[in-house]
Amino acid sequence: MDKVRSQSFFSKSFLGLSSFQMLAMFRRGMFYTYLSIYFRSFLLLSVTETTLYATLPMLMSVIFQNFVWGPLSDKLQRRRTLIILGEILAGIGTILVWFLHYGISNLYLAGYVIIIGLSIIEIFWSMSNIAWSALISDLYPSIERSKIMGRLTSLGGLGRVFGISIGGILYNYGFGFRDGPLFIVASLVMFISTFPMLLTPEGGIHHQVDINEKDNELNNSDKESYKKFFIIFIISLLLINFGRNSISVPYSQFLTLETGFAVDSITLSWIANTRSISVLLIGFSAGFLSKKLGHSRTLILGSIIAILSLVFTAVATDLSIIFIGSFLMGTGEVIIYASSYAIASNLIPEKVRAKLFGVYNTTFFLSWGLACTLISGPMIDALLRAGVLETLAYQAAILLGALITLLGLIIFIILEIMLHVKKKN
Repeated sequence: MDKVRSQSFFSKSFLGLSSFQMLAMFRRGMFYTYLSIYFRSFLLLSVTETTLYATLPMLMSVIFQNFVWGPLSDKLQRRRTLIILGEILAGIGTILVWFLHYGISNLYLAGYVIIIGLSIIEIFWSMSNIAWSALISDLYPSIERSKIMGRLTSLGGLGRVFGISIGGILYNYGFGFRDGPLFIVASLVMFISTFPMLLTPEGGIHHQVDINEKDNELNNSDKESYKKFFIIFIISLLLINFGRNSISVPYSQFLTLETGFAVDSITLSWIANTRSISVLLIGFSAGFLSKKLGHSRTLILGSIIAILSLVFTAVATDLSIIFIGSFLMGTGEVIIYASSYAIASNLIPEKVRAKLFGVYNTTFFLSWGLACTLISGPMIDALLRAGVLETLAYQAAILLGALITLLGLIIFIILEIMLHVKKKN
């Protein structure tokens, strides 16, 4: 009877989590895939300036996850409440940002209104992000987390496919950002995404299943001595994510260059959806890979695939290679995400779960914006000012991203050797 009750609990929880993830990725795919093009082509911001819409909001997210919402979540031990509240406030904020930017006739200034507005929205959105990470570890035992995260990421890829497709159609036929359709639809999806969360429990330590305390790879006394390993792990993951995501903003611009592939928004949606489809297909095997290879070897595999995806994209002379690179990007992304989450969850003590998951999330959130602002954006702008062809400038930035990812991989391999030696002793 207890086993049946437990299976019912996990099924109901997964239904709520997966539905929320699909809606969240639908909204992100629809909104952010085309926002970079809107900034660059319509609002006429520089490449570096276009990266600010990701960098400044992600900085706010990291600050509030680590110093406000993470500690608050650990103190209150309430996850679901923060997720629902964060989505509702972000949805309201998104409509307000569109309204404010629409009222400004100077398009350049309107771009900065969006950037500042998204930064303020992220303050509230970040409470949803940190609570989400902690909730999964609350509800599932260590041995299941890689598999669950892989499946959630996979189903999120399905939502992203629909989001990118609908966004591409809207943007291609003039129903984009300026007049509000993409802002309004994104906001409505945020409101709707709160309903599936009602199927999940509140979360927190008092909602953990007993096996969470038994099956961690490291017991609590070990975790104290593994703090330095957690720090090195975070540094390696930061570099891996900074490298592979350093082209996240310029990527759409690169593909639409008149001197390059000159794809339209519909073709761009197909390329982006190739990545989403790979996430959908590979996500369900992430748990299997971790079980067969171990979390660490799986992370190494994902990093190698991410490096190859960047190299393929940079040297591509035919659009078919771009599609291959996009598929590999999605494959590397889901493998890295699932395996690194499992490693982090095993190193983080339960009582400070939300706080340290804020540190873990930093490696992803900062990489989506700050890497572009500090690395690819300035590099592309500098090369363009020096008279380098647009296509070559973007290709050089992509190859630099591959090198940074490789550096992070090397550090992680050194960490793995250190852990192996410690376990032997």
